[in-house]
Amino acid sequence: MGSYIVKRILVSVPLLLIISFLTFVLINLSPLDPAEVVLQAQGVPEITEELLEQTKEELGLDKPFILRYFDWFISSLQLDFGDSYINGKPVWSLIGPAFLNTLKLTLISSIAIIFMSILLGVTCALKEGQVIDKSIRGLSFVLTAMPSYWLATIMIWYVSVKLDLLPTSGMDSYSSYILPVIVITISYAGIYFRNIRSSMLNNLNEDYVLYGRASGLPEMKITMHILRNSLQVSISIFGMAIPIILGSTVVIENVFAWPGLGSLSVKAILGRDFPIIQAYVLILAAAFVLFNTISDIINAFMNPKLRNDL
Repeated sequence: MGSYIVKRILVSVPLLLIISFLTFVLINLSPLDPAEVVLQAQGVPEITEELLEQTKEELGLDKPFILRYFDWFISSLQLDFGDSYINGKPVWSLIGPAFLNTLKLTLISSIAIIFMSILLGVTCALKEGQVIDKSIRGLSFVLTAMPSYWLATIMIWYVSVKLDLLPTSGMDSYSSYILPVIVITISYAGIYFRNIRSSMLNNLNEDYVLYGRASGLPEMKITMHILRNSLQVSISIFGMAIPIILGSTVVIENVFAWPGLGSLSVKAILGRDFPIIQAYVLILAAAFVLFNTISDIINAFMNPKLRNDL
């Protein structure tokens, strides 16, 4: 198992290098001159060629492209993403707290999604074809079809404004988590529980289930075995759910005025703050690679046959 983990980590390193290079290339393909963006943000009344050249030299933009990339990548490994073009503050001082706020929301939402997906998936599989199965699946189709921003707006209007039960926005207390988590859970649990249901239905027809019942094993014990085998298929999906939610909270954070990565990235894009955009993309890409690696390791731990596939 140890050698598998080492191999899996080594496979991830070249992938991160490629992603970081593509991130740097795409940002530098922008037709906007970063030096001009900085000067505009500083409110310089007249931008001259001499001033542009001086600013490029200060930002290191006069260096060859490949040298700028290596300088940026090495600094990024130390969590030094440069300074913001808008306010001149270090990018990590801005993106660090925002990342923690988004991560809190993501982890709580992921736990709620996994719990609801397993609960609904097991219930629908054991009650296949019955009213409860059809009702849950029908309701999930309706709820997942609703745009998250529309659902969030409805929740704010009814729960926060009309009933005055929860705050409408911000991150002032634990109650501020409730509405965003509910909206994110509704948006994703309706998708992931169908995977659990499908996997369990496939396992219900396996021979070990028939033998277990013939041997007189308790139904609860058989169900737990079915669930364990079904989760092997779903671990990769749940593992990738965390970075997916991390990257898709942009809409929810802006609706609920959540001080996270989503809100910060939108402001950076509108303000053309390239260092923040680069850091945001790189962090999301690293999260996808990290959680994909973790899910593969968990799968290999649960199923030893997968250790020979790498």
